[in-house]
Amino acid sequence: MNWDETGPETDEPTGPVFDDRLVDADADGEDTAVEAALRPKDLDEFVGQEKVREQLDLVLKAARARGATADHVLLSGAPGLGKTTLSMIIAAEMNAPIRITSGPAIQHAGDLAAILSSLQEGEVLFLDEIHRMSRPAEEMLYMAMEDFRVDVIVGKGPGATAIPLELPPFTLVGATTRAGLLPPPLRDRFGFTGHMEFYAPVELERVVHRSARLLDVVIDVEGAAEIAGRSRGTPRIANRLLRRVRDYAQVKAEGTIDREIAAAALKVYEVDARGLDRLDRAVLGALLKLFGGGPVGLSTLAVAVGEERETVEEVAEPFLVREGLLARTPRGRVATPAAWAHLGLVPPQHGAKGQQGLFGA
Repeated sequence: MNWDETGPETDEPTGPVFDDRLVDADADGEDTAVEAALRPKDLDEFVGQEKVREQLDLVLKAARARGATADHVLLSGAPGLGKTTLSMIIAAEMNAPIRITSGPAIQHAGDLAAILSSLQEGEVLFLDEIHRMSRPAEEMLYMAMEDFRVDVIVGKGPGATAIPLELPPFTLVGATTRAGLLPPPLRDRFGFTGHMEFYAPVELERVVHRSARLLDVVIDVEGAAEIAGRSRGTPRIANRLLRRVRDYAQVKAEGTIDREIAAAALKVYEVDARGLDRLDRAVLGALLKLFGGGPVGLSTLAVAVGEERETVEEVAEPFLVREGLLARTPRGRVATPAAWAHLGLVPPQHGAKGQQGLFGA
């Protein structure tokens, strides 16, 4: 039987709402303010993403040697990995000003035309979430990127006239978390494409040490390793956890962070040793305790934890799958042996009477 219901849910969720998660990779207001002070200023200072940094360094040095603007750059990857930071570094390396906007803010071709027509020669235009730009603006961007020209339509109907507008050479830096949603004609117009990978723990330790210095926080090697290990491979989360541990250390430990203090602080904030928070553990707990490890449909699992289907699928599951704690199968969601071990539970015996095997066998 397939437990993955396709009809709309009729029951209203009654459980907790998991807003403002400490391990959410999206930036909030506090993150935006703090990140401005913590961002590296050049490629040498940027931690991680070795291949992207090396390739981008060649692109920028070659452009400077030619005395030309850099090729258009597309950066893809999960939130919090440094796409905005790299765009600012590109502008700094090219000694050019930067204009920042986002795809959702450009709903009409006229919005884009107004931005493009005000650019200076060599300026960097950073377009975040470029895949969410409207189709008319997207089609205008094709010509702007390739020919540095846009056609402004004046009037309506049969009397409408296209007025060509020449643009100064500029560098577009597009950032996206959903590279697959970009149409091929747009993707092909970027001269350089870099995919941002999740960070290794040792790289995040360097991020934590650097941020601690800038925030004037005393932290030892083991304390940084503890924070890095719970940061889900994401520098933004590492910096957020560091700030919360700093608060705890100032109140409980005279401001010094070691492994014990970091672990105690993150226990208060309900972030465990693998970076799972309340929502993650609620999903795993329901899957293991209520459904014997699965398979179970997504809608049923969402009702069990009192959350919307989309919340479980888009917020909790990606990290659980990446950590090897949960698997998506045609029959539903299934817990892996690592999930049982992480929650300290004993899996049911494979093939026991009345109990389906762990992977539906």
